[in-house]
Amino acid sequence: MKESKLVVRYLNGYVVKGHTLDFSSTKDSFHISPIDDPGVTIEVRLNQIKGVFFVRDFAGHSENDERKEYGAGLKIIGKKLQVTFNDGEVLTGVAEVYMPNRKGFVLFPGDKNSNAEKVFVVNSAIKEVKFMN
Repeated sequence: MKESKLVVRYLNGYVVKGHTLDFSSTKDSFHISPIDDPGVTIEVRLNQIKGVFFVRDFAGHSENDERKEYGAGLKIIGKKLQVTFNDGEVLTGVAEVYMPNRKGFVLFPGDKNSNAEKVFVVNSAIKEVKFMN
């Protein structure tokens, strides 16, 4: 399995940046090796987090003000969604499959300049999902 760079965002606001080899959307937990504490492995339980952000790099793109809408002519495969988390954060993207009765779903950001390649959104952390045109 390929090692993935990710940022885990907990329900309480805590953030962990690191690598994983065992993430699965069908399991209740996975493990992360934090970049600021090499050699340590942390178990991450899905019921304690709001999302897993699979990122291009750990520095992020703070200069990029992510778009919340889609540009004209952008080819979309899947369902365009606007996700509002219980803490008020809003993400916009495309999901190939959205099923609220599952643990979560993968959202591909609508902004092509996003540092996140994809986000695993935990359904229990969502306040609202809007389908967009």
